[in-house]
Amino acid sequence: MSTTSAKPRGVHDAPRYGDRIFAGAATGAGVIILLVLAGVAGFLLWQALPALTASPEDVRGGKGLFEYIYPLAFGTILTSVIALVIATPLSVGIALFITHYAPRRIALALGYVVDLLAAVPSIIYGLWGVYVVAPASVPVATWLSNWLGFLPFFGPSPSASGRTTLVVGVVLAIMILPVMTAVNREVFLQTPRLHEEASLALGATRWEMIRQAVLPFGRSAVISGAMLGLGRALGETMAVAIILSTAVGVHWDIIGTANSSTIAADIALQFPESSGLDVNTLIAAGLVLFFITLLVNMAARWVVSRRSEFSGAN
Repeated sequence: MSTTSAKPRGVHDAPRYGDRIFAGAATGAGVIILLVLAGVAGFLLWQALPALTASPEDVRGGKGLFEYIYPLAFGTILTSVIALVIATPLSVGIALFITHYAPRRIALALGYVVDLLAAVPSIIYGLWGVYVVAPASVPVATWLSNWLGFLPFFGPSPSASGRTTLVVGVVLAIMILPVMTAVNREVFLQTPRLHEEASLALGATRWEMIRQAVLPFGRSAVISGAMLGLGRALGETMAVAIILSTAVGVHWDIIGTANSSTIAADIALQFPESSGLDVNTLIAAGLVLFFITLLVNMAARWVVSRRSEFSGAN
């Protein structure tokens, strides 16, 4: 007598055609993304090649490509770091309040409000920064100059208009807050319930439980969310172009009248009136911004992949 059991009707060893089609479509989408990314990088490199090979006196500014792009890259990183320093603790605090402190209805409403911040156009943030944040920052800048003027970040002559690097950092912090808060909120909600209950059972207060169970579990989420927000801040254009009063060169003073511009804002302002080698120079600056943003997002994905290997049962 045969010991093999009959297979249920409709069960086959070969994969279904629908699975094959879906797998092929998913693989094709992934390949297309890689091809598009490579195509963008190749296009930027091809268009930037004349500026890379041009003599220094022919490049915009007359001092060479490095001397032109370096101050812009410095301003881009400086404003983004300021935004990151401001937004990181705010995003963590908001996410903890939504997930562990606020009543359910308030938490839902606050979550919707924070998510809606991502839908506001950047030019609206720029106008808000010029007419609201900039005037309000003048007394703060004066206080910083009087008491912390010995530091290179707070010079002796604060801007009377308030259109400074510090204001740009504050506006960018509000702009990147939704994505950072969303990442932190989702991971804090995934903290193993057993870890939280065990901490509370041992006599910990709510804050001690968060410090012992929630924050260690979500540490990499905070880092990856911060890096995703940094990638957004690095490429912001209109808000920076509207607010910032720029000057040529590298300027550490974040409350003064002389401020280093950013790559994205400089391209937006200079590109319409540029031609010939000046266009290639701007594209070369865009290539630098492309690689900076790519490195930031690759680092964020690396942190996220490390988090995915963690199990709540560990």
